[in-house]
Amino acid sequence: MDEFRRGWHGISDMPPPASLGFALLCLLLATGFRWGLAQIRPDVFFTPYIPAVFFATALGGLWIGILTAIAGGVLGLVIDFNHTAAESSRLALLLIFWIVAALTIWGVQHYRSTVTQQRRIAKRLMEEESYRKLVVEELQHRLKNKSSTIHAVLRQVLENQPQVWASIDSRIRALSATDDLIAKVDGSGCDIKDLLLMELGPYGHVRFNLNGDPLFLPAKLAVSLALLFHELATNAGKYGAFASPQGMLQVSWTMTGDRLNLTWDETEGPAVETIGAAGFGTKLLRSALTSFDGRTEIAYLKSGLHCTLQCRVPPS
Repeated sequence: MDEFRRGWHGISDMPPPASLGFALLCLLLATGFRWGLAQIRPDVFFTPYIPAVFFATALGGLWIGILTAIAGGVLGLVIDFNHTAAESSRLALLLIFWIVAALTIWGVQHYRSTVTQQRRIAKRLMEEESYRKLVVEELQHRLKNKSSTIHAVLRQVLENQPQVWASIDSRIRALSATDDLIAKVDGSGCDIKDLLLMELGPYGHVRFNLNGDPLFLPAKLAVSLALLFHELATNAGKYGAFASPQGMLQVSWTMTGDRLNLTWDETEGPAVETIGAAGFGTKLLRSALTSFDGRTEIAYLKSGLHCTLQCRVPPS
């Protein structure tokens, strides 16, 4: 069975002696079946040899299939279990048999070649994916080393300015945590609450509230939301709720069918005086969820920034 599977999938053909032996076995079984059928219907000469052609081609390849078709035609023409004279109609049946056998051989060979081509493509894609993972892991390693170097240099430079260092330190740690989180969820996904805690944790757990049921996010959606949450948290740290001592953040989410509805509410932050032109962050917020049939709406209220996110959550 394993040899047949390998031959059927075009992985390899059996050695010629084994292929010939298998073809002879198929012809023998077909002839025996034809003998039994002749006791009921004596005019069936070639039909039992079609399965023999099929299996011989699937296991032994093109030439074994052709030899089996020729041999099956000769056996159907020569052997007569009822001792009746050969008629001209049998020659017509022989021609039909060889046409059907040729189509059978072509179909099996076409299937095998298609499967072989798909296997080559799959192998190449797997190799490319392995190479991509290797490159991404190397880039992540280099990025982490650079972040650590920048962190150490700034700490040394700002050694005599502890207040400035304290404000910068939390932001650098948040950036590093986001990079680690994206690398983590890229392969497995994560719960939305863990995603928010990882991003908002450096600003202090007393500064925000999270309300919502546990919700597992597939990897691609988790990465997109990680980027969005990082952008929102960064803006909150610069201009919003986290930029003032009394500022607070409320994040709530619900599911309606397969759609996620998330609300990001900031209060008690600095007053928003003017709104500049849309920058990279705003463009990211508006476009990051398009592949998930999502949209983002942002409103600058007197109480603070109000953002709503809606998107489809793919099945895990």
